[in-house]
Amino acid sequence: MEINPKRVRVLRESDTGGKVVLYWMSRDQRVQDNWALLFADEVSRSHGVPLVVAFCLVDDFLGATLRAYDFMLKGLEEVSQSLARKGIPFILLKGDPAAQLPRFIRANDVGWLVTDFDPLRIKRKWKKEVAAATAVTVYEVDAHNIVPCWVASPKQEYGAYTIRPKIHRALPDYLEIFPPIGRKRLAFKGRAAAVKWPAILRGLRVDREVKPVDWLGPGEKAARRALKRFLRAGLEHYPERRNDPSLGGQSDLSPYLHFGQLSAQRVAIEVELSDAPTASKEAFLEELIVRRELSDNFCLYNPHYDGVRGFPGWARKTLAEHRHDPREYTYTLRQLEAALTHDDLWNAAQREMVNRGKMHGYMRMYWAKKILEWTKSVRTAMKFAIGLNDKYELDGRDPNGYTGIAWSMGGVHDRAWGERPVFGKIRYMSYKGMRSKFNIETYIALNQPGIQGRRM
Repeated sequence: MEINPKRVRVLRESDTGGKVVLYWMSRDQRVQDNWALLFADEVSRSHGVPLVVAFCLVDDFLGATLRAYDFMLKGLEEVSQSLARKGIPFILLKGDPAAQLPRFIRANDVGWLVTDFDPLRIKRKWKKEVAAATAVTVYEVDAHNIVPCWVASPKQEYGAYTIRPKIHRALPDYLEIFPPIGRKRLAFKGRAAAVKWPAILRGLRVDREVKPVDWLGPGEKAARRALKRFLRAGLEHYPERRNDPSLGGQSDLSPYLHFGQLSAQRVAIEVELSDAPTASKEAFLEELIVRRELSDNFCLYNPHYDGVRGFPGWARKTLAEHRHDPREYTYTLRQLEAALTHDDLWNAAQREMVNRGKMHGYMRMYWAKKILEWTKSVRTAMKFAIGLNDKYELDGRDPNGYTGIAWSMGGVHDRAWGERPVFGKIRYMSYKGMRSKFNIETYIALNQPGIQGRRM
């Protein structure tokens, strides 16, 4: 089975040839259900050369801490073992990809480079630099989205209502069964030393104060188990429980999707095959497909996705008009990080993120909007929210996170609402409103200081 060519785009074409196909794994850290790996395998077979997989490890990536690196490296260790069983070498490079990858390409006579799609600026910059420093053909494969981001839309979309019909029209062409990876292949004759994973983790120069979590195991196998649990016990009641933080009705799959340890397409296939009610499937697939792919669309086409300049014009205008409004409360970053505000519900959400590494999705909106309300400027609020999110969340440094904060503070993918102090026409959320939607006392009790690893 050949890979759908629309999943692939050529970043640089060359006729130099070579003796190796290299898959530069980055966003999609898995062996199963990986269109980028499948395409790289297809290229290696068509040219009759070995396939090698490499991951380039960078210290202190966008504020990631020990928590995120521990989760990622344990998943990559599983990847290396799975690849070995298929006769595919795994190479761990360390340092700047713009230096390390071209060096590996030259030393091993690589003729074709395949990598996975990522809309974030730093990843796109790395790809551009790597392509400029080599003479090989470079392919990019969107193995993260079901409908490739550049296929779903050629521009930034206004909201879910504009991208939804485009994705739904394209889904029949892309929501297909994954073919297996063949086993027989040519042997790589270069150097592929065994990775000493514990030593790699110990040697990283990262913030070690944020410890790994113990309630969620990393890797492809753990991701599949989590998916099965959700299909069995969570999907049926998803519509009525997903926005109630006291019930824990969400899937808990976002860390696996973020690190690419689980394919969103695999999740969608299994959801469709389940016995859950149609309404439950539709509600979950709206979040998994439309909302996730809308976030990638925003980050791909808006270069200011993590700043105020990325907000729509009406939002920038209304926030500017209210920039000098008095704040009833203001807090420093240290006070916010330590959950030392007057708001016990907000404090519980912050503690959930710090202790568990994953804040409930509904609470993330309230959490971000209150940071806007309690800081002196929207720029400061954005900086605080992104910094805290990326420091503690397992699924931080992700298009969903940047887009969610931009929605909460800057009206991205939203509309103008009634005008009020500080927020202007940005949608407002209140403590009283949250109390009317769910049992906040239960949620607060579940997130007392020092609690980690609870499952609601």
